[in-house]
Amino acid sequence: MKRLIAKGLMFGNLVEVSSPALVERYRRAMKHLTGKDTQLSDFHIDISGYSPEIGDELGDDLYLNPNGCNRQFILLTTAQKTAPLLNIKFSTSRGILQQFIERNEAQLFALTARDAVAGELENTIYDAPTPAALFDIRRVTVRADTIGSHVRDAEKLAGLIDRFRREPDGWRDDLLIADMIELARKTGDVTRVPIALPAMSFEQPNFWTSHFGGIYIFRDVRFPGVVSALPKASLGSVPVAPVMDLTDRTAIADWLDRNGLIEPIVRARGADSAAILRQKMDFILVDAADALNLDLGQATRPDLRKIAHRIGAALPDEFKGLAAMLAWVEGAGDWPRLSADHPAFFYAFRAAPGKDRDLVNMLLAELAPLDVRQLYITHKELFYASYRRWSDRKRQYVADFLEREYLVDRQGARAALFGAEPGMDDAARPEMRDGPKPAPGLIRAVGPWGAVRR
Repeated sequence: MKRLIAKGLMFGNLVEVSSPALVERYRRAMKHLTGKDTQLSDFHIDISGYSPEIGDELGDDLYLNPNGCNRQFILLTTAQKTAPLLNIKFSTSRGILQQFIERNEAQLFALTARDAVAGELENTIYDAPTPAALFDIRRVTVRADTIGSHVRDAEKLAGLIDRFRREPDGWRDDLLIADMIELARKTGDVTRVPIALPAMSFEQPNFWTSHFGGIYIFRDVRFPGVVSALPKASLGSVPVAPVMDLTDRTAIADWLDRNGLIEPIVRARGADSAAILRQKMDFILVDAADALNLDLGQATRPDLRKIAHRIGAALPDEFKGLAAMLAWVEGAGDWPRLSADHPAFFYAFRAAPGKDRDLVNMLLAELAPLDVRQLYITHKELFYASYRRWSDRKRQYVADFLEREYLVDRQGARAALFGAEPGMDDAARPEMRDGPKPAPGLIRAVGPWGAVRR
């Protein structure tokens, strides 16, 4: 993992905490939330205030996330809004924190100038003893205040001021005036500079959770469904059907198609499908060469082409399927028809535009895991777990590629691969919420990419 850290591919863009004042504020907030303390004089934090160095010091990566269900957070600066979220338990958590910071940025900027802001992403459950408990999560509410309770005191002061103005003899009430003066010493003049940090609630109908090996829950789609990384029988009884696992490839393909959640890369608007397919083929070839202990050379495309010739008939089916598709795209072959059970099938798709785009691309990364670029971008937890199992040769190739081809232009790479980012108001647009309405069985009837004509 040191290679990834050195290249900025792991723990990248974290916020450094090194000034004594900020360290002390963090320690106070940490004690307030968890009762624990740190002896470190400098460390780094993610968007939630979690520090990998402190997690290592305590031997507890969940010191801000008890039971993995209600993530607590510490804000020292609004600059945390661009930091990643580490040790993700729910796919929606980073987006919720980012929206909370952005929508309250002016207030948080003023509050963090004097104190740390601490809070919690409150789920409707406190732990998940069974998979069925996860389906009780419908909404996440963000509540926060400074350690010195500036927000609470400001609300109290505003109430006293209102009372002072309403009561005819308020100016004679010495106790009321004394309370107002005492609170104003902490909050300042709230009539001129109001302090407010109201609770914010976010609906959570569709999400991924790392609990129980990884589960994708889709409730706000035309045809709800659940996809489990572990065998579906391990989930027991859950209130949403159908329940599928990653081996149910045909069922997943049909379900994604009926919900309009995916689109073929060769039909995706603005996508350079030939370039995307070639790169996927390179990733697959590198994995095959690594498994055979073949020298990758400089891993340039000519080097990889030589390896492909050397492997010959033993080339993986994923590679052959994508090669057939590439031949059609370039006008050098017939239209390929691959069933959902074909190993290359899910490499041919990306998520359709909409509010669930990132979640669907995350699922596709699990179904097409040799595409290491998509795996890194959309499912970092699985990428890091996979990285630990790779040979040093493959680790070097992947790290060099991501540093060279992705880090230099993250937004451009994401746009080229997945299209424009979903808008903030997508959830409120019925056409985006419900998705297009394809005819049932489209994939089975005309093949994985529809009735395309050149």
